[in-house]
Amino acid sequence: MKSFECRMCGECCYGEGGIYVTGEEQEALARFLDIPLKALCHTYLEQRNGRTYIRTGMDHYCIFYRKGVGCTIHPVKPQRCALWPYYPANVRDRETWELAKLTCRGLNRECAFEDFVQEAQDILFNLRPRTEGDT
Repeated sequence: MKSFECRMCGECCYGEGGIYVTGEEQEALARFLDIPLKALCHTYLEQRNGRTYIRTGMDHYCIFYRKGVGCTIHPVKPQRCALWPYYPANVRDRETWELAKLTCRGLNRECAFEDFVQEAQDILFNLRPRTEGDT
């Protein structure tokens, strides 16, 4: 039983700026949008607390989210976005996971917490960089 399948509902895209982007992610976004990095930073990003974050629009959604369309940068979305809902708090704490299920339509309400944790471990393992000794 799969614990999560994104419905592109945008609930995880709502809220004031929690998506920070690395330099590498900024460059990928600029290439994808076919704009200079400086234009990306000026128009779509903001600096807070020593990090660079994606701005939110007047509707309080990520500036790259469009209702009825979904994420407009999906192929190059930041790793923080790609990790949802497998955030450490959701994986470590059953109550936090239960709260996430109330807001995220993509989380399977019938899935056991243990199955969600196992799926998270599998996904996180597949996301980590490989080294020569990996099999």
